[in-house]
Amino acid sequence: MKQSDFEKQLLEEKKGLDFFSFSLTQDKEDAKDLVQDTILKALTHINSFDENTNMRAWLFTIMKNTFINNYRRKKRIEMLSNNDYTETLIQNTTGISSQKTDHDLNYWEMLQQIKLLPKEQKIPFRMINQGYKYKEIADLFQISIGTVKSRIFLARKKLMNNLGDRTQNIDTETLDSE
Repeated sequence: MKQSDFEKQLLEEKKGLDFFSFSLTQDKEDAKDLVQDTILKALTHINSFDENTNMRAWLFTIMKNTFINNYRRKKRIEMLSNNDYTETLIQNTTGISSQKTDHDLNYWEMLQQIKLLPKEQKIPFRMINQGYKYKEIADLFQISIGTVKSRIFLARKKLMNNLGDRTQNIDTETLDSE
């Protein structure tokens, strides 16, 4: 398909994209941004469009996936910036229950030590122990995976040093989940 034909078809589908984007976002400005992102991605990936397929379906799929990715990214950022959520995040990411009695390590002391970590180590440490993958964390903060791994390693090392001999009975798999 020639670029001019592709662009003509793309413009014919714009009205449908406008309606679909508004149904997803429920906000006029966000809907406009979503349509622009969709058109940009379609033009960028013109070579992946097969002439024998339905352009409207292809564009709607791009839009839906873009919306979902943006929504997930927004929720992660909100989660990290929400101070009310911080304590819950700490409790969920340490992997140590406050009711476990078989550990010599005091749960609340562990929480205090986590709070003392530098922010650039604390957030990736919490996220990895909550179940995020290294790549997800790296993409969210726009840093390399190696940097994420290094920060998590340093956070673990500081926790082990700060908590001293009391960490001998901690199940290392609890802290080393990926």
